[in-house]
Parts: sequence; structure tokens; C-alpha cells
Amino acid sequence: MTSTTRGTDSASYTSTLVRAGVAALPLLAAAHAAPVISSFGPLRNRFLPGLAGQGKPGHIALTFDDGPDQLSTPHFLRLLDARGVRATFFLLGSMAVRFPGLVREMAGAGHEIAVHGWAHRPLLLRGSRATYDDLARAQDSVGELTGAAPTLFRPPYGVMTTGTHLACRRLGLTPVLWTAWGEDWRARATPRSIRDTVLRDLRSGGTVLLHDSDCTSATDSWRNTLAALPLLLEAWEARGWRTGPLRDHRQA
Repeated sequence: MTSTTRGTDSASYTSTLVRAGVAALPLLAAAHAAPVISSFGPLRNRFLPGLAGQGKPGHIALTFDDGPDQLSTPHFLRLLDARGVRATFFLLGSMAVRFPGLVREMAGAGHEIAVHGWAHRPLLLRGSRATYDDLARAQDSVGELTGAAPTLFRPPYGVMTTGTHLACRRLGLTPVLWTAWGEDWRARATPRSIRDTVLRDLRSGGTVLLHDSDCTSATDSWRNTLAALPLLLEAWEARGWRTGPLRDHRQA
């Protein structure tokens, strides 16, 4: 075989590989994004109860995202303490290192500490390595502050990817989303709208998502959430449902 022929064959082989790689990109993208379907609440609640946070009957898991925030979180801690309620807080690592004393206070008060990632960015736009690094950084930072590595994780915007599932498995994290939320991050939200939105979808054994910080929400939206919290607690207490963190929520 002449050098010219070998060169032609090599170029042809390389071109074939490039075309195959380009053709595979849609399949790889689809595999990466496939778990996004779990972000659709009704589908998740029906077919993925574990991921949705469906727990034992008669119990409501109360969870908060995006904290801690020195401006807002202490108000929630005081209200919960006054009512004898403990909750699960999904912390952003970037916020936790800003307010380390507050993280320790939350853990010391008996609240369950979980992670929401390091930065509040969509994991759908991140590769597997970047996703792993984000989760690991958050878990390590929060674990150093509390003395125990968190075991629960909630993705920003509730969007999971294949890379996220793999990262959680490597880090010993269990992803948990929610069965009902208050849409409390919206500028037009009110305490009453938050209450009504949660109760519209909430069933016995459900997990509720609220926010104790407005770092990714409308400015001062946490004040509406804080005002809605007693309304919610009273509503499901009237139904005979107990309130607690996710650690008390799992089916026996």
C-alpha cells in the first residue's frame, strides 16, 4: 500500500469517526437529560414516590431550600422552635460557608441538614464531572460545619440528570424532591396563595418544599413564606397530620 493510499484511508477513517461521534451526540444528550422527566410533579408523585418524598401516612415532611441566610433563616428557626417543629434544610454550600455559625445553630436545634448543591445552577447544563465536583464540594463544606456528612440532596430547580444520579451514588447521597410546593419564590406570591398552593397538592405522607431565603427568589419573598408557615402548620395539624424532617418520614 502506498503512502498516498494509507493517507487517504486514514483520512477516511477519521472522517467516519467524526461522523459517528456527531451522530451519537443526540443520543448522549438524551441519556444525560432523560431523568428530567421526574421534574414533572404529577408523574413523579405517581410513579416515583421515593424520589418525590412520599413517606409514612399521617406525617408531613417540612423542607426548606436555598439557605442559610442570616437575614431570614433565624426568623424561621424561632417560629419552628416556638411550635416544637423540626424540619429538613437543603443548604447551598456557597451560603453555608458565608454563615457557618448559623449552620451549626440549625444542626444544634435538631433540624436535619441536607445539601442543595454548591451553587444554584441547573445541573442539566453541567457535565458529569462538574456535577460531581459541585455536590462533593457542598457535602464536604456542610459536613465540616456540622460534624456529619449530609446524606440527602435536592437538585436546583428539581431537575435531575443521569450524571446527578451517578454523583449521588458515589457520594452516598439520596435525592429527594417534593410532592407539594408553595411557589413562594414568585414576586406575586402571598401568604394565602402559598397556603392554598401547597394544600392543593398535599396528601398524607407528603413532602412540602418552601424557601427560607430569597437568594434565588423575588426580593423579600421569604417574608410571605414565613407568614404562610403558621397557616400551613395549622391546616395539616387540623387534619391530624404530624410535622417533621425527612429522617422521620420514611416508611417503616
